[in-house]
Amino acid sequence: MKAIIAATIIGVILMFTGILVKEKKGMATFAAILFFLLLGVNIWELSTIDSNQPQTFFNNMIRIDRYAVWFNTLMTGCTLLYVLLSGREIQKVGAHTSDYFALISFMLVGLYMLAGYNNMLILFLGIEIISIPQYILAGSDKKNLKSSEASLKYFLMGAFSTGILLMGITLIYGATGSFDISQFTFLQADALNPMALCGIVFLIIAFSFKISAAPMHMWTPDVYDGAPTPFTAYMSTIVKSAAFIAFIKLFHISFGNLGNSWMMLIAIITAATLLVGNVTAVFQQSVKRMMAYSSIAQAGFMLFAIVALNATAWQGLMLYTVTYTVATMGVFAVLMKMKDYTYDGFNGLGKREPLLAFVTTIFLLSLAGIPLTGGFMAKYYVLVAAVEQGQVLWLVIFALLMAAISVYYYFRVITAMYFKQGSPELSSPVTPSDKMMLVVTAVIVILLGVAPQLILNFI
Repeated sequence: MKAIIAATIIGVILMFTGILVKEKKGMATFAAILFFLLLGVNIWELSTIDSNQPQTFFNNMIRIDRYAVWFNTLMTGCTLLYVLLSGREIQKVGAHTSDYFALISFMLVGLYMLAGYNNMLILFLGIEIISIPQYILAGSDKKNLKSSEASLKYFLMGAFSTGILLMGITLIYGATGSFDISQFTFLQADALNPMALCGIVFLIIAFSFKISAAPMHMWTPDVYDGAPTPFTAYMSTIVKSAAFIAFIKLFHISFGNLGNSWMMLIAIITAATLLVGNVTAVFQQSVKRMMAYSSIAQAGFMLFAIVALNATAWQGLMLYTVTYTVATMGVFAVLMKMKDYTYDGFNGLGKREPLLAFVTTIFLLSLAGIPLTGGFMAKYYVLVAAVEQGQVLWLVIFALLMAAISVYYYFRVITAMYFKQGSPELSSPVTPSDKMMLVVTAVIVILLGVAPQLILNFI
């Protein structure tokens, strides 16, 4: 709860800073300091939480346990890393830099609510608090028509999915008479209310929109490609992670007894997401658009945590969200420096900017799931969770095949950087601080691959 209050205050401070201070220079540094303080608040809350006694607020509508606080702390740390990597690029997007950082702070409020909700109303509020700032950030580049198009598409599809979410919540309430997710555990598969089953299906569809799962993924490539690149990096990582933590909490805690009723539907969605994301990414000519389809494919792997009803799934999802977030932010940080987003734009980068090419290689290897990177251990944990579950071994084999396909389009970038001739153009110079932050990000990716217990031991 301390983190929710602190993030709200920081958002308000950043809003008023934009009114009082018209100079954009230094705004990224100021925002980084505030997010560093927010990280401190999360660490303070983590040190005070009792692992055996979760804290409850507002008549048990919010229930904060150690897992939720640790997730909040990690995502706040990733947000700080994002600001340090992309802060200068955010300042170039438009005239309202402080407002952009304020919206990011408010999105963290929504993330904290999704990590700690114990009531469907808080779930709805958390999703909306995260979604509305995204619509604004997607259309923040007023000089780019694609940005306005992305914002409109995102708003329309987001409003549509919100309607489906509300219908699902309404049906669940009609079947149970409660919004409290801990009260849904009395539902049993052998005497399942058809209204409850319809509500669960609507909730699955709504969450599939939020996490870009097939076939509800159609908005993702256009929105991610049209939105300003710094905000695409945040939307495809932190926001997706928040949706997944809400997804697993609802379906494991509330509907775990009904696993046989919804598991096959999510397994089919997982297979479709892996197929569409990986196969379509192969045919892209823009690295940014390839990363959009890559995010769909990565969502397919994270869905294994939803399918597997066991403790390993919770560990796997925590590790996957962090490793995916860090590696993807690293790729987008490099992408922001490039003038040409096509594969040809990366030709010869290994000779012109060896460090930039090297860290990009580490990030891409992690996304591909190559050993000694965080992405390998993340995929390992979610697949082990599915194997332990025992009913979706066919899906595990299919996922391994899709992972092999993903290696192709990630290695296309590596091949362009090191084995093709060219003179890549940079949109802005790579400063020593940029290089330092990229190296730090790459080190984190490797550490998560070598020692994943750095994260898992705190759960």
